[in-house]
Amino acid sequence: MGRRFELIVFDWDGTLMDSTGAIVDSIQAAAIELGIEPPSDERASHIIGLGLIDALRHALPDLPAERYQDVAQRYRAHYMARDHDLLLFEGAEALIDELAAAGYMLAVATGKTRKGLDRAFDVSGLGSRFHASRCADECHSKPHPQMLEELMDEFGVEPGVTLMIGDTTHDLLMARNAGVAALGVAYGAHPRANLEAQAPLFCAANVAELAAWLRQQP
Repeated sequence: MGRRFELIVFDWDGTLMDSTGAIVDSIQAAAIELGIEPPSDERASHIIGLGLIDALRHALPDLPAERYQDVAQRYRAHYMARDHDLLLFEGAEALIDELAAAGYMLAVATGKTRKGLDRAFDVSGLGSRFHASRCADECHSKPHPQMLEELMDEFGVEPGVTLMIGDTTHDLLMARNAGVAALGVAYGAHPRANLEAQAPLFCAANVAELAAWLRQQP
């Protein structure tokens, strides 16, 4: 009998990299710089995982559409000024190495742009461990299932042997829309209660709990 999962897909921000605070701060700083009322911490963190323009529509619902690009430009400037200081969550690199050594196919599905993910791969040193990735400027934004559907097609695997791991309800809804099992991680952007409301297989409090759950799978 084969193993339960063959392809494991990770979100990036708030799941592998501890970047939630930097994203929230950068969105708020961009709004303030442009004379716009900034979103609250809760509202700004809720949109993490979405593509940037979709995120701004949710974070700044009263903002005229013609101003999205201005805010996006300033957000990127604020975020990139500090992204080299961002760290992976404790244990994340060891977990990815363990899964790779065990023969899992590994991928990333993220709300970042391709340029942003390539930069994060370079800063973290994790890029070579992943066999494929999909970004928000290449696919529909989460929770649309396109990212997962394309990854499954690329690897030739079925939804039943694919697992999505993420810190937001956008990740878990994307998994549901793709017919894929999901794990939530409660150390990122969205509260545990919101994640558990989407009925993931498990909700980990930290990377150590996530790793322990994955080791228990046949």
